[in-house]
Amino acid sequence: MPANPKYLSHSGWHAFAKISAGIFGGYLIAAMFHMALALWLPNHRVVLITSAYSIFLVWTLCLLLPFLSKNGWKVWLIYMAVILILAVAVHYGNLYHPINPKS
Repeated sequence: MPANPKYLSHSGWHAFAKISAGIFGGYLIAAMFHMALALWLPNHRVVLITSAYSIFLVWTLCLLLPFLSKNGWKVWLIYMAVILILAVAVHYGNLYHPINPKS
């Protein structure tokens, strides 16, 4: 049975924005979230070991969320705001709690 046309994106650019936000933005959010966790939590090794599995789970969630929205560009705006917040958290985490490779 074909999909109902009223639920499909009418613009190719909105579909592109949703797909690219899900793939690229979702991966950046998942990776930066785990980097921030590794820098701010006391035992960074546990976070880095379990991130091999949990990054995939977070990325899958972030991949599916844009398709619940009608406008893909708003999703990109929200994802960029989250990425910026996580980048600030990673930056300050690296300043105040650097991971020492010898520890």
